Amino acid sequence: MDAKEMDARDLMPSEAVIASIQKDFDLYEGERGRAVSQVSWQMPLFFFLLAIVAVVMLLFVNDFSDPSERWVSKLHIALYCGVLGGGVLAYRLGMKPATDLQQSFRAYLLPVILGFVGDVTYRHGVKPISFARLPREATGDFTRYHFEDVISGTYQGFPFELYETHLKRKRHGTDTVFKGVILAFEQVTPFPGLLVATGRAGPVSQLLRGVFGGKLEEIVSGMHMLDGVYEFRTDNVEAARPLVSGRLAQALESLDETWGHDPVRVALHGDDGFLLLPSAKNFFELPDISAPVDGKAYVEKTVAEMALLLAIAALVRKAGAADDTGEKSAGADIP
Repeated sequence: MDAKEMDARDLMPSEAVIASIQKDFDLYEGERGRAVSQVSWQMPLFFFLLAIVAVVMLLFVNDFSDPSERWVSKLHIALYCGVLGGGVLAYRLGMKPATDLQQSFRAYLLPVILGFVGDVTYRHGVKPISFARLPREATGDFTRYHFEDVISGTYQGFPFELYETHLKRKRHGTDTVFKGVILAFEQVTPFPGLLVATGRAGPVSQLLRGVFGGKLEEIVSGMHMLDGVYEFRTDNVEAARPLVSGRLAQALESLDETWGHDPVRVALHGDDGFLLLPSAKNFFELPDISAPVDGKAYVEKTVAEMALLLAIAALVRKAGAADDTGEKSAGADIP
């Protein structure tokens, strides 16, 4: 058994809790069947009604259109866009029994499964408390944001807030600035200023450099491979240099091997530490409403996902600690 499997097993709920959770899954299965049945007739009905309304409105507009502009006038194009928007709304309304059931079940279930997290709380679709303190130097400029799961609590003695988010910037089009998981945590040692580490290649780093480059000075770790991947910028070179050339660099090297996605981003600012983990994955999700749920497999998957995310946060937190804190040096602590 490898370390990841051992750690996940150590963090699993007790047998009594798992037995209780299985009863909850049995109840969910009954509700899931009813939700599937409701969705199966609601979806065709809503799209049928939308099609009728769309055809009626198109014929009505045609009656008042010039023959050469039938089906292609500006009013027609606006109507087509309205139909597309109506299709999205019809889909959401049709799926609402399923989405409401799954969300309410997860809101109850996740704090129970994540019993190894102290003072755990779960919210969905709300703005996290720490988000206002997230440095824009780590994200780039954005005009829209969307949140999914928001989980907070304490782990290994430090408070954290974890949230799935999608940040977008709308200019000529809509660009994704960041999509993935953000972990905000209290640092072991406050950083006297701001230090950010972002991926060097690609439009994101170019955007960050263009917007904030004049405010922060770039420094290097001295590790050729790492400096080719990451860009380090700070407003306190003296305090940042030991971290960038030491434990923070070691932590980022370890994460590059473990995370397996785009380069992570780190921001250290005062008492706050932020770890941005790019990913298209939806963490803690239940299977599609049409599929039955294996309760034991879902519990194991959820515990393993949370253990990995928190271990990564703990690694970066230790990497930002001062040498005299007595904290263990950053190393291969990821399960």
